[in-house]
Amino acid sequence: MSVFIGMPAPRGVGMLRGDEPFPAAARKALANDQMRRNLRHATTTIRGKSGRVIAELPDWQRLRDAGSALKADTMARLPELLIQLEERVTEAGGVVHWAADANEANAIVTGLVRDTGHHRVIKVKSMATMEIGLNEALADAGITPVETDLAELIVQLGDDKPSHILVPAIHRNRTEIRDLFLREMPGVDPALTDDPPVLAAAARRYLRETFLSTKVAVSGANFAIAETGTLAVVESEGNGRMCLTLPETLITVMGVEKVVPAWQDLEVFLQLLPRASTGERMNPYTSMWTGVTPGDGPQAFHLVLLDNGRSKVLGDEVGRQALHCIRCSACLNVCPVYERTGGHAYGSVYPGPIGAVLSPQLTGVEDNASLPYASSLCGACFDACPVKIDIPSILVHLRNQAPHPTTERAAMGAAAYTMDHPRLYHGAQHAAKLSKYAGKRLPPPLNGWTASRDLPSPPPETFGDWWARR
Repeated sequence: MSVFIGMPAPRGVGMLRGDEPFPAAARKALANDQMRRNLRHATTTIRGKSGRVIAELPDWQRLRDAGSALKADTMARLPELLIQLEERVTEAGGVVHWAADANEANAIVTGLVRDTGHHRVIKVKSMATMEIGLNEALADAGITPVETDLAELIVQLGDDKPSHILVPAIHRNRTEIRDLFLREMPGVDPALTDDPPVLAAAARRYLRETFLSTKVAVSGANFAIAETGTLAVVESEGNGRMCLTLPETLITVMGVEKVVPAWQDLEVFLQLLPRASTGERMNPYTSMWTGVTPGDGPQAFHLVLLDNGRSKVLGDEVGRQALHCIRCSACLNVCPVYERTGGHAYGSVYPGPIGAVLSPQLTGVEDNASLPYASSLCGACFDACPVKIDIPSILVHLRNQAPHPTTERAAMGAAAYTMDHPRLYHGAQHAAKLSKYAGKRLPPPLNGWTASRDLPSPPPETFGDWWARR
């Protein structure tokens, strides 16, 4: 039983690469005025709610410190904690499966569903299953997956892709959702309005029969407690509670980084997560289960521990911070780049700042070389992160690993040599004053830098001249 430490990143699996680089996809997204209005309204609302409930806690920064320390400790002894988790889950009547990559995970889940003899599963929202493309794998095997989270259901009905970690359909407004329900949802009242409670009621009626008649469920997990083998899912709608209690068989797919050492550690994370994500003091539904309980809930429980490149990330002393993520989406809600381009431009199930550092590491920086540049390095993501992931530092670290054009490498090399020689540097500073005659754009091959920004006007004197004069 390997815990995969040291394995290479997977190739060609899951849904982690975009069809085009971020700059090209972002330009298309910027032309969608409706999407930008939807995003601006949603992120502004979430930021306001989150800020108010965070301000209620005088020890918020100490909680952030505790969350960061707990995550660092977990990553430092991840193999032993995963083995402990397997032992506790097995003792409680569950079965643990280890999946090195998306192909293995999909094969395991598909096989487990087939063994039940059923051809439909209900799903709790899960980033891990989206990462590996589980829905597509199930459909290829003749198994129908039904998303039960309202936003995920909207995405599924629209044959769409999620654009936000917490609110996957954030790019759609309620009128678009009403039109989608009228087109795609069976049995919908033709007089359906776009009033949110009415839309929610329509989805509830659609899902109710599915909850009661489907015998197999697939979930993710927000946390897994190594000392007890307990799994936890937090959600706001109650669909998760239905999926976790009604079916006969429950299959949970969980990234290996979601483990926490002890039950008491949840005290920290269950305060950080809801405030940073939905702006709530606590999640409306917090569901926990340990293995199998005769006569109560699913009578068969399978836990699939997914690596899919995480061991490689763990080996990078700087990049491993990305594994601390608790999927709260706070970094997306404060990012000026995400607010204007939306999640689809990132070409990953993990959009926004966390996606810009996680996705390149999971599949290789060379395959997502543009994502570390999808940031202004303003640092708002670091300030908002409840577990203090230093995303700007990881972005700079990954930019150094990304392939660079020959002209850029030559220019940076020349700049480094010049700055290392005071006389050359002094002369270059005075020569730079001539740039005031160049206008706001540089000529080729340097025009790429000014394609999205104006060339700043040079100061009237250099700092060295100012210092000498005074």
